[in-house]
Amino acid sequence: MSVVRVETKRGVMTATLADVENRNALGGALVKGLREALAAANTDPTVRALVVTNEGSTFCAGANLKERSGAAGRVSGSGGLAELFAEIQASPTPVVGRIAGHVMGGGNGLAAALDIAIAAEDVKFGFTEVRLGVAPAIISVVCLPKMRAGEAMEAFLRGHRFSARRAAELGLISRAVPAGDLDAAVGEVIADLRKGGPKALGFAKRLVHEVPRMPQQQAFEWATRLSAELFAGDEAAEGMKAFLGKRAPHWAEDGES
Repeated sequence: MSVVRVETKRGVMTATLADVENRNALGGALVKGLREALAAANTDPTVRALVVTNEGSTFCAGANLKERSGAAGRVSGSGGLAELFAEIQASPTPVVGRIAGHVMGGGNGLAAALDIAIAAEDVKFGFTEVRLGVAPAIISVVCLPKMRAGEAMEAFLRGHRFSARRAAELGLISRAVPAGDLDAAVGEVIADLRKGGPKALGFAKRLVHEVPRMPQQQAFEWATRLSAELFAGDEAAEGMKAFLGKRAPHWAEDGES
């Protein structure tokens, strides 16, 4: 059975981490399965969002120590993890986390890489790498832009566990909700994403990731060109026509729940 179970229903693809035996650790097969699901979502025009969730009590336990403890694992680099994080952030498809289990070590990187991540309040987070004699190296690339330096320093050095609410305060996830409200909270996000233009959503993601990296003048110039291109596009024409006509644009009509 695949360690990542993928299904699509009414324009929403769900990738369920299903390697319960290994607590959904970031082994080669699981990372490969997630990358394949993302690629499939990006090439299917009917898919409006990708939801990443889990089976079992752990969303993601971090590195697969069975693989990494071997000689090949010690020298193989990221095992595709860095590529997965980069592909999530570059993906034009919104990627939403439904975190229904604990998040440890490298799992924090997966949670932080997602566009919107909602966790159940009863799950725990923790940068536990130092207690294994390593450091949260690869995941720091996606975690640190979301965290204040002092708080990241404490979390990285202590290696302790903290609540989902604290993870939200640190910026690792969007928010934490009671476990019984998790599906409703994710559903609200998906309903809102259905109302956005598919291309517009992809460019909105690019703004968040690319603008902070640019000098201000370069950012203004790039954003001005992008804005002109978007306003001149077919999607904007439909969106403005729908707004002025007091109706839903065609992409929302097709996907409303």
